[in-house]
Amino acid sequence: MRLLLAFLPAVLAAQTPAAAPKPAPAVKPKPVVAAKPAAGPKPAAAVKRPVPAAKPAPAAALNTDDEKTIYALGLSIFRSITPFDLSPAELEVLKRALSDAHAGKPAVELNEWGPKMQGLSQARSERVKEREKASSAAFLQKAATEPGVVKTDTGLVYKELTPGTGNSPEPTSTVKVHYRGTLVNGSEFDSSYKRNEPAEFALNRVVKCWTEGLQKMKPGGKSRLVCPAELAYGDQGRPSIPPGAALIFEVELLEVK
Repeated sequence: MRLLLAFLPAVLAAQTPAAAPKPAPAVKPKPVVAAKPAAGPKPAAAVKRPVPAAKPAPAAALNTDDEKTIYALGLSIFRSITPFDLSPAELEVLKRALSDAHAGKPAVELNEWGPKMQGLSQARSERVKEREKASSAAFLQKAATEPGVVKTDTGLVYKELTPGTGNSPEPTSTVKVHYRGTLVNGSEFDSSYKRNEPAEFALNRVVKCWTEGLQKMKPGGKSRLVCPAELAYGDQGRPSIPPGAALIFEVELLEVK
């Protein structure tokens, strides 16, 4: 009996069915990610068209005598600062100074910087002179090659435009003329035609270019005189004439007295 009891657990164990193995956990399939399409060419950038610059407002008309006189004051001021040879940017600085002075808020002390103006004027005048001499020399050289031109020993380039008749003036004669004077860049600095009033003077009291050139003319004639600076205003110039500048005159001899 004891033997039977001893073997009973082993038999029971052998008769007990083995536990079924646990199934392996199901592997969840990964979602399929659709492949990104290949990048196509980038669209061309829109062409930026230049924006036209705004047109400056037309200058206000000068209606009153006071406005015209003040405008003339501006012309006079500009003539007085011509030796400084100001660039457009420097001219804006000058305008600012006028506005600041008018408002009573100057940016620099006049007593400190005012004494430096003379030195700047001299340096700028020298710069203008060298520039004018170079451009004048080129102009004179070209003018001397024109048909019908006579270049004298003094350097005067003379061309008769309309012949006159009668006697030519003497060095001490008084003449009556109409004339127009320009620089080599074409800008006009004087004209008796614009004043609608002929000029009258003695030939020995004008620039050497006129003293020499008008003695080649006859009343009723018209000539063109290209004058080197040495026969005009030299290295000093005038308010409307740069130092070292050659001058061009168209002169009409109206009368010899």
